Amino acid sequence: MHASAPANDDSRERLARLEGIAAELLDRCRAAGATQAEVACSEDRGLEVNVRMGEVESVESTRDRGIAVTVYFGQRKGSARTADLREESLAATVGQACAIARHTEDDAAAGLADAELMAREPRDFDAWHPWALEAQDALSLALAAEQAGRDADARIGNSDGAGVSSGTSLSVYANSHGFVGSERASHHSLSCALIAGRGEDMQRDGWYSHALAPDDLEPAAAIGRRAAARAVSRLDPVPLATGRYPVLFSAEVARSLVGHLLAAVSGGALYRGASFLIDAAGTPLFPDWFAIRERPFLRRGLRSAWFDAEGVATRESALVEGGVLQRYVLGNYSARRLGLETTANAGGVHNLEVAANAGDFDALLRGMDRGLVVTRLMGQGVNTVTGDYSRGASGFLVEGGAIAHPVDGITVAGNLRDMFMAIEAVGSDVDLRSHIRTGSILVGGMTVAGRD
Repeated sequence: MHASAPANDDSRERLARLEGIAAELLDRCRAAGATQAEVACSEDRGLEVNVRMGEVESVESTRDRGIAVTVYFGQRKGSARTADLREESLAATVGQACAIARHTEDDAAAGLADAELMAREPRDFDAWHPWALEAQDALSLALAAEQAGRDADARIGNSDGAGVSSGTSLSVYANSHGFVGSERASHHSLSCALIAGRGEDMQRDGWYSHALAPDDLEPAAAIGRRAAARAVSRLDPVPLATGRYPVLFSAEVARSLVGHLLAAVSGGALYRGASFLIDAAGTPLFPDWFAIRERPFLRRGLRSAWFDAEGVATRESALVEGGVLQRYVLGNYSARRLGLETTANAGGVHNLEVAANAGDFDALLRGMDRGLVVTRLMGQGVNTVTGDYSRGASGFLVEGGAIAHPVDGITVAGNLRDMFMAIEAVGSDVDLRSHIRTGSILVGGMTVAGRD
């Protein structure tokens, strides 16, 4: 789709204002006696519309602002927030942060990341693509997606609606080391969810597109048609016998497996002793061909950044290589708690790529012979402390290397350690709608509880 940019883009002037506010607040913190301080400022603007069955359900325009101040008096920390830019409010916010710090106990891990770790080379990732989208135009897109889906198949009997969301964000982080970093980013999405069938035999599914630039979104009609095809494909599910099956997690749900790994190797879980991967760095967790790489400098990457939430310079590095966990995911505080060094992951990871070792989705199906494709996961049955995994699921039974029929009401279970090591293939069908970029993942064998 062709999208126009705003005629008057004042984002750089607004960023400069936020940088000025950050500098003023740091000066106030120093004057109040803080030995270290950091300030984060943000501005967000957005438009979101939703329709259902050809009618408008909601139109929402948002403008949000946030200012966060953190001060350190030695190793005592205090934080306060405000959305009010008046001088008296800014002064009160600094005063509140200082008062909290003076009444807290020393924390040996508290404080800014070391000055020599601060980022020094600003980069641009082509992440700024604001969309001059009026509410009526957004509604027209949502209505077009829903109508295309409803028209695609006579078995589409109802709709859960369609929506369009578009927004921009400006952010500034500055600290008393003299670091100042600013970022501009846009985000746009178009989604549709439809219901196939009638009476007790109804199935819901949908599709969405998400991108930093509106021209990278899938066409509205294509999204509606894909939502319809997915909903119809789920009709007339059959019972699945309980047993052990190879399980192919489709790309849109496969990234959740990487998410469970991240939760277990994050600093907070490790220093609290709430992870099944304590002391796992340097040990094999996956087959020897498996690799995950963090790539913070991708053009139009959804989480590209040249500095993390503490100003530390990001860097491209392996998380898993040769099947071996290379490192943990640490910010400055958790690194100090663990006696390690920050991995520049304060605020999260910056674009993970899971290396493929196989062909596309159809090629993976052909290689399965008989097994289960999981396209939806439900519930929160993952224990990060033990690695035990048990989640409700739905998808398709595979027979003879092809999809045979839909199944639902099943549970897939195992232990993440065993599941990671049992991964047999990662497909080339990468889902780019997330900062975790992976294709479908085939796990060689899992316990599947059906409705025998």
